[in-house]
Amino acid sequence: MNVDALQRSFGYSFHNADLLRRALTHRSFGATHNERLEFLGDSVVNCVIARTLYQKFPQLPEGELSRLRASLVSEPALAALADKIDLGAMLLLGEGELKSGGGQRPSILADALEAVLGAVFIDGGFDAASLAVERVFKLPLETIHPATAGRDAKTQLQELLQGRHLPLPSYNVIAIHGEAHEQRFEVECIIASLNIRCNGAGTSRRRAEQEAARYALAQTLHAGGS
Repeated sequence: MNVDALQRSFGYSFHNADLLRRALTHRSFGATHNERLEFLGDSVVNCVIARTLYQKFPQLPEGELSRLRASLVSEPALAALADKIDLGAMLLLGEGELKSGGGQRPSILADALEAVLGAVFIDGGFDAASLAVERVFKLPLETIHPATAGRDAKTQLQELLQGRHLPLPSYNVIAIHGEAHEQRFEVECIIASLNIRCNGAGTSRRRAEQEAARYALAQTLHAGGS
């Protein structure tokens, strides 16, 4: 377990290492698991994301803000963020979950991400947890738009390019690492007309493509000034 790399991903160093271990422990591994921390982290994430959206979109009504928040904190969205930092490889899972690929299961990944953020809150307080949430959600928060919230990154990118009458992106697998049961894919997203090339990685080709598309989306939005 590369604890230092994980802590860098969250921008936080734990004072109590046992808290982090508990956050990474699935209930299948032992009695001291991460479910209570996940419960807490869920509330912290929702609060910080709500505040950020409130500030980012001052004209949006409550219903629209709720919809944006729901798209950011859905299980697939959380699992994608966990996958991006390879959180699944650091989880403590029981033998059955290990054999069935529990480290790649979206529900387990999403819960573990919230558990770690809950642990940051306990260990360092709300300000530290808030910074950690903002760091982990940085790219989704930068690219979210009221008109496209709820759509995945590849769909958003395609619609944006179509709206600008530009050719659609291409996706190429540039590397596959690991054994068959725990492969990690690297994919490149290319938008030739804008000279944009972005790489993404994930435990499946689809997840890698989504990450590459999200980076490409951020660059495309920046290039268009919107």
